[in-house]
Amino acid sequence: MAREILENKRKALRINLNEQIYGTFAEIGAGQEVARNFFTAGAASGTIAKTMSAYDMAFSDAIYGAEYNRRYVSSSRLEKMLDHEYGLLTDRLTGSKYQNRKFFAFADTVTTLNFSKTNDPHGWIGIRFQSEVGGDPNDIIVHVRLLDSDASLQQTVLGILGVNLVFAAYFYINDVQTMIESLADNLAAGSVEIDLVKVNGPVFNNVNERLINLYLIAKGFSSAAIFDKDGHAHQARDFLYKRDIIILRTKYRQKSNPNFDLFNLAVDQFKRNLGVKDSNLLVMIEVLMSNVLDDHPELSNDDLEYFAQRAEELCATGNHILVSNFTRSHKLANYLSQFKPKNVGISTNISNLRNIFNSRNYGDTYTDELLAYVSGMFSKNVKLYAYPYLDKKSNEIINTNNMPVSREAKPLFDFLTQNHYIIDIENYDERFVKTV
Repeated sequence: MAREILENKRKALRINLNEQIYGTFAEIGAGQEVARNFFTAGAASGTIAKTMSAYDMAFSDAIYGAEYNRRYVSSSRLEKMLDHEYGLLTDRLTGSKYQNRKFFAFADTVTTLNFSKTNDPHGWIGIRFQSEVGGDPNDIIVHVRLLDSDASLQQTVLGILGVNLVFAAYFYINDVQTMIESLADNLAAGSVEIDLVKVNGPVFNNVNERLINLYLIAKGFSSAAIFDKDGHAHQARDFLYKRDIIILRTKYRQKSNPNFDLFNLAVDQFKRNLGVKDSNLLVMIEVLMSNVLDDHPELSNDDLEYFAQRAEELCATGNHILVSNFTRSHKLANYLSQFKPKNVGISTNISNLRNIFNSRNYGDTYTDELLAYVSGMFSKNVKLYAYPYLDKKSNEIINTNNMPVSREAKPLFDFLTQNHYIIDIENYDERFVKTV
């Protein structure tokens, strides 16, 4: 049976009329949009113990403590807000009047579009809440990018998101997929990107955080998910900003493990050619979700479980993991460019280039497709490190020197190789070259 999607005001009113749900709202950066939704719904005194908004940094620091990096739209600031506000609830609201309450502290720290429209509107939204009276608290923390081209529209989106999050915490907590889906209730397509969800607390003890963030991709809320070596999910900007990044691309349900022998050579070349220091180097393995999404837009739980398991296995190799829906390398390059990396290296089998520089794969649109690939890829400070393959028909090792290239694409391909945009991996052991 399809889930009934309540409109925003009805969600807020249902919470306000629930005698057990009681808490505070602390909002920085885009007005008190979430609290406003609860006030306008009516009966807000049944839910709201306090609202506040510490805009001035001096006030904010005095209440929540200073941020060492002076970044106030950050997960660190959000967590300090939740710690402080939830602590005040449990310290101050005692006695018989509150003995049947399930407390919550909602917080957000957000930047909307500035007047000159030169910034990247985004924010952190979170709730700390009791799922049962007197119980230990649980956390849901979400990072969003606001995509509307008008600040007032972004404020409206933030208000709806906040109501959705509070409602999900109290009514969808036992169904994580519904919890995630409901965050986008009553929002227009293309108005927001949800690229990270983190959960904590007793109600989430059996929840796989990797699975949650993979579900964001499957539902189209995000294009990628990032996991560190320990399998913890990270927000992309915090993880990738101004790093030297090299990525090995791998496919969904790839039968063999990634070719680490050749990839390690690519990493060494990347460092040597560009003078990359280990302290700023980020080595990642990408797992593509796009090909299965094309065939099965609604991923099964088994597919998601597979991706979560695959991510865990690759994390166990000591690498950071990127799971994405980027069908082509230039889409990956475009995604990375928003985080202002110093250098980017993408390592892939040269057989993938063979397909791109073969006009028979594209028909009449070939020129447009090829130019879109090249401009999208190599205008982003990207080097492509191509490892060879053994052609099973000719029994010949294929690299950039003998890769089949269509006549009309040959001048462009030669330009890219001669100017070191596409680079052969050097000094490899032929034993590690795989047959294609």
